[in-house]
Parts: sequence; C-alpha cells; structure tokens
Amino acid sequence: MSLFPSLFYGWVVTACAFVVLFVTYGVQYSFGVFLPAMLNELGWQRASLGGAFSLYTMVYSGCSWISGRLTDTAGPRWVVTAGGLLLGSGIIATSQMTAQWQLYLCYGLIAALGMSSAYIPCNTTVVKWFQRKRGLALGLAASGSSCGILLCPWVTATCIARWGWRPVYFACGLIILVLLVTLARFMVRNPEQLGLTPDGEPVAQSPTLLPDSQTDTFKSWTLPEASSTLAFWLFGFALVAMFLTIPVPFVHIVAFAQDLGVSHADGALAVSIMGVSALLGNLCLGPLSDRIGRRSGMAVSLGVHISAYLLFFSAQGLGVLYAGAAAFGFFYGGLTTLLPALVGDFFGRLHAGSITGFLFAWAGVLGAWGPMIAGYLRDVSGSYQPAFLYGAATGGLALALLLLTPRPAVSRRAM
Repeated sequence: MSLFPSLFYGWVVTACAFVVLFVTYGVQYSFGVFLPAMLNELGWQRASLGGAFSLYTMVYSGCSWISGRLTDTAGPRWVVTAGGLLLGSGIIATSQMTAQWQLYLCYGLIAALGMSSAYIPCNTTVVKWFQRKRGLALGLAASGSSCGILLCPWVTATCIARWGWRPVYFACGLIILVLLVTLARFMVRNPEQLGLTPDGEPVAQSPTLLPDSQTDTFKSWTLPEASSTLAFWLFGFALVAMFLTIPVPFVHIVAFAQDLGVSHADGALAVSIMGVSALLGNLCLGPLSDRIGRRSGMAVSLGVHISAYLLFFSAQGLGVLYAGAAAFGFFYGGLTTLLPALVGDFFGRLHAGSITGFLFAWAGVLGAWGPMIAGYLRDVSGSYQPAFLYGAATGGLALALLLLTPRPAVSRRAM
C-alpha cells in the first residue's frame, strides 16, 4: 500500500464531501434568495413556493434512508453520481418552469431525489474513515455546506440582479451535475476497501484496531437493533422538532427582511451571515465534541437555536436580524456536524449510513412542513412573528428530548 492512501485517503474523501456539500447546500439554501424574484414574475403566494420547498425537503429527507442504505452496500460513488444527475437536471428543469405543477415535479420530486445523495452519503462515509478524529473530520466535511451557505446566496443575488433568476438557476443546476459526477469517482465506501483502518492508518500500525469486519459487526448496531433502544426514538423525536424549524430561516429570511423594509441585497446578506456562523459551528463544535461529548455539544447548539428564534421575533431592523441569523447559523453548523458523529458514537460505523439515513428520513418527512407552516402563518397574520414563536417553542422541545436521551448500552457500542 503506497504512502498516499495510507496517510491521506481519508482526508481526500473528506475534501470531496466538503465540495459536494458546498455546492448542493449552497444552492439549496439560496432558494430564499430566488423567492422574491419568483414571486414577482409568477405572482404566486408564499405558501405555494414554501409548499414546494416542503415537498422537496420531505422527499429528499425520506429518500435519505434509501441513499444511506445504498451507501453502506453499494458505496458512495454510485449514489453520489446518480444524485448529481437527478439534482442537476431537476434544477435545470425548474429554471424553465411556467406552472406550479412543474415546480412541484421538477424541484419537489426530481431535484429532491438527487439531493438525498448529499448529506447522508457524504457524512456517513466520513464517519467510516475516522474514529479518534471523527469530530474534526466531520466538522471539516460539514463546513462545506456552511461555506456554500456563506457564498452562494451573495453570488446568486448579485447574478439575479444582472441576469434574472432563470439563467442563474440553470447555471446552478449545470454546476451541480458536473461537479457531483466528477467528485463521486474519488469517494471510497470505507478504509477496509484499501486495506486500511479508520483514521487512515495502515493495519500494521493499528494494533488496537482489528481489520476483520467481524469486529465491526460485533461492535456496530444494525438498524433493527438500534431501533429497539429508547435512545434511538427519543433522539429521533428530538430531530423531528429540530427539522420543523431548520429550513424556515433559509426559505423566508429574505422575504422577512423585506417586510422590515430592508433591501433584497441586505436581506440576502442575512443568509450569508448564517453561512459564516454555521462554519464557526462546524469548526468549533466538531472538535469540541471530541472532548466534551456529542450530546453536550448538541445541547449547546440547541440553546443557541432557541435564542436565534427569539431574536428573529424581536427584530425591527438589520442589527437584531443579523444577530438572529448568526445565532441560527451556529446552531445549524453544529447540528450538521454532530448528527452523524453522535450516531457513529452511539451505534457504530459499520451501519452508520442506514441508521443515520433512517433517522434523517423520518425526522425530515415529519419536519418538512416547517416552511409551509411559516408561510401560512405569515399569509394569515401578515407577520412572521407567530412563525418565530413556533420556532422557539419547538427548539425548546428538541432540547428537552435530547437531554432525556440515554446512552445505549456500552457493551454494544462501537468504540
């Protein structure tokens, strides 16, 4: 085995995951930047566009169970390739839509199927490549989505002002298609396929880690075994509460800023601020969780999440709005890093794709109504304040459930 894969291939996989998450989540959470231009041209209600995003979230979350399972069995290479083709073509088709049914078909179904190949396959593959440095590696990989959220809204807002939303969305789809198909070739399912062990060390240099897959089978929970534990279900319900609020700021923050009398460009900057803070959440809470534990790190991020929604509720101008965006971004970065890491710590790495994918799918499908609920509350009340109160309340529920979640039996936990 050459020096390169022995020392660095885990980081190559991490770098590929970073880029995939950068482009997919950057475009996904630029949807709120496209929203005002779509409303102006198409004349549809916010609830209609929010409903399309809710369907999109429901489909890609629900299919994450399948993509996670396929990542465990067939490997991320084919999963990410298929996802790039579907997501890219779906967004390209959405850029040409003229009717609501086309939006729901092209974006809510086709693009959503492709998006299911991003978060779960990339992050659970990283989980399999690292053990001692799992928090650090996942923090770096997940920071791709944060960097995308930081840069893409500003870039797309600038381009929309010059060329309009349709050409810009077309270009986004094309970039996704090309990048994902290319990067997928470098993603390997697990280190054992290259004769390595987690953290990229050769087997001969890892006497405490047995290369035999039977060791992982003994130490790792299967999905049926994990689902028989109280920890699995309490954590799953906590995720449902989180997912009810996660997409809301990304979809509605620009429109909310315009309700406050803020320009479109200044409103789009709030999304970029979320990206900056999400990056900080990735890079801070990932390595910190290697020291204080994943659950403690996630509890910190949820406390910041509740504060973010209370800031949104009280916002009357840019200062408090940006503070809320910063707080929410930090929470989001922490969650994207700690979710797969917590599953890997609790239930092992061998079946991390299936278990994380199931939890993500279940929570995502039930929580996908968040943007539609927020849009409906805005339409009927004329204000986003009821939606922000709902966000703070569900965040509090998620924190309570997380704190009640026990650790699975140590005798079955992967080391």
